[in-house]
Amino acid sequence: MEEEKVAITRKLIEVVNEIAAISDFRSVVKKQYFTLARRLKLLTPMFEEIRDSKEAVPEASLNALVSLKAALDSAKNLLKFGGEGSKIFLVLERDQILNNFHEVTTQLEQALSEISFENLDLSDEVKEQVELVLSQFKRAKVKADTPDDDIYEDLLSLYNSSETSIDPALLRRLVDKLQLAGINDLTQESLALHEMVTSTGGDPEETIEKMSMLLKKIKDFVQTENVNINSSSAIEKSSSLGETSTEESGKTTPVIPDDFRCPISLELMNDPVIVSTGQTYERSCIEKWIEAGHTSCPKTQQPLTHNILTPNYVLRSLITQWCESNGIEPPKRPGTSRSRQNKSSSSPVEDCKIGTLISKLRSGNPEDQRTAAGEIRLLAKRNADNRIAIAEAGAIPLLVNLLSKPDSRTQEHAVTALLNLSICEDNKGVIISANAVPGIVYVLKKAGMEARENAAATLFSLSVVDENKIIIGASGAIPPLVALLNEGSQRGKKDAATALFNLCIYQGNKGKAVRAGVVSILMQLLTEPQGSMVDEALAILAILASHPEGKLAIGSAKAMPVLVSFVASGSPRNKENAAAVLGHLCSADQNVVIAQELGVMEPLLDLAQNGTERGRRKAAQLLEKINRYVEQQKQASQVTKDQTTDNQTQPDTSVDC
Repeated sequence: MEEEKVAITRKLIEVVNEIAAISDFRSVVKKQYFTLARRLKLLTPMFEEIRDSKEAVPEASLNALVSLKAALDSAKNLLKFGGEGSKIFLVLERDQILNNFHEVTTQLEQALSEISFENLDLSDEVKEQVELVLSQFKRAKVKADTPDDDIYEDLLSLYNSSETSIDPALLRRLVDKLQLAGINDLTQESLALHEMVTSTGGDPEETIEKMSMLLKKIKDFVQTENVNINSSSAIEKSSSLGETSTEESGKTTPVIPDDFRCPISLELMNDPVIVSTGQTYERSCIEKWIEAGHTSCPKTQQPLTHNILTPNYVLRSLITQWCESNGIEPPKRPGTSRSRQNKSSSSPVEDCKIGTLISKLRSGNPEDQRTAAGEIRLLAKRNADNRIAIAEAGAIPLLVNLLSKPDSRTQEHAVTALLNLSICEDNKGVIISANAVPGIVYVLKKAGMEARENAAATLFSLSVVDENKIIIGASGAIPPLVALLNEGSQRGKKDAATALFNLCIYQGNKGKAVRAGVVSILMQLLTEPQGSMVDEALAILAILASHPEGKLAIGSAKAMPVLVSFVASGSPRNKENAAAVLGHLCSADQNVVIAQELGVMEPLLDLAQNGTERGRRKAAQLLEKINRYVEQQKQASQVTKDQTTDNQTQPDTSVDC
């Protein structure tokens, strides 16, 4: 018992010391988080006196100290996020932040209430101090401040404003209140958002997408207004963003932050991309890794579920800002500034060949056009330099014209050539500008199966750019993608699913997918014996469930039993997505009852303890909804019981005549 007492008090002191080391909090939560940290530091004398006491600690109090350790861990995580998390997130998700604060405060109050102070060898002064802290927690549980309503309203107004109608006064208020006036402030906020993207496995949730858009508008304003952006005081070489090292010559050179290095080459990344496991690599390095026949992630050794490389725009922006802050030339975007003379992979012979192929595309001869499109398809697949050379030669508008040709082979070559060309980031804009989307959608609807599948892959590639999600959704692409998800080969279904997932990140496309019947098809994919499309189906459902039409359609599809089974026995990613869908469905009380009857509590508790970071968060949110419903039912039952008792004990006032 003595060893247990010493061990638990040592752990309690360590946690409080870690909390004390959190030096500052974001301005929007500073007051209440600082107060919480100050109260927790007042508990240290109690832990020290218990540790140093010669008397044994009763078992009940020892168990209470263990509970208090868990509560302090929760408080530490909350306070750490309050010091390092995204400022924009803390405002936009104020209800969640307030709920988390309330839960932690309740947990601390309950754990402290279970400690029997009269049975512990504590000085009167320490007892009074702890009892004061306990009473403060009880009051804090009833009343907690919410972040500034004005900031919240300003952020919503900014999000809903077009680029041309943004109020500069509103932006100045946000820059001031959120303290995002300097390059270091903006970089830290970008880094916080990047951490949130990483925690979702590289699949940005809708809230993170919204926050990224808001941060971009604020950053553009700050750069335009030049608010501290170029001042030396703002460009701090903080340890988190890379310190400086001194060479023998005495000249200081910045040390590249580990997050900015490719895990394969250990060099500063020029074109960071995210693979299916959520890890980020330099594009050329991971492409060579995949081309060598590897099927697993170099860093995590997890299998790569697909070979699609998603540009990590947040990290690229951070790297550029870091380079500018340290006086280093920012990395060139792929294909933006290499001269034709430096394109070693695009030889003079290939340049000449490209010119000949362009002439054939222009010829009007169907046979020549089909042959030329096929050869361009192969050249564009070969390397990045060919993709740039082909685009610069003017091939893209000519290929777009071939998409509506009656010859199926020509259609297939043209759309696949566009797919290969779209791998180059700059070519995406050229393809969109050439009005290619209607033609690609036409192929997706009318062409042969291979061409349809490649059209879906092309739409996915183009939809990586946020503005393109809107264009593609408005072009009528979603219904034929849903059809391909139902009818395609295994590869075709994967291509359709990845395209739909990306498009549905944009809120306006979610209803279109639901109305196209995607939910029933996704439910079929979830229950297929081979289960080859489960990952994709659950990921799409998790996005659609945040839309009113999506939530209604998923509920109508009787998805609850299937979702509960995945929370219980799915892969880590499937568990978190299934929990996310259930979280949306259980905003309705009847679904809470169904989930309980299906036995969701045990797997949810396991997920909350042992899941991924996102899985634990989703499980905690759902458990909170269930517990709140149970508590409401208890209170309603007690009210009914009290009313019944009152009626039974009411005196008989009738008078006999």
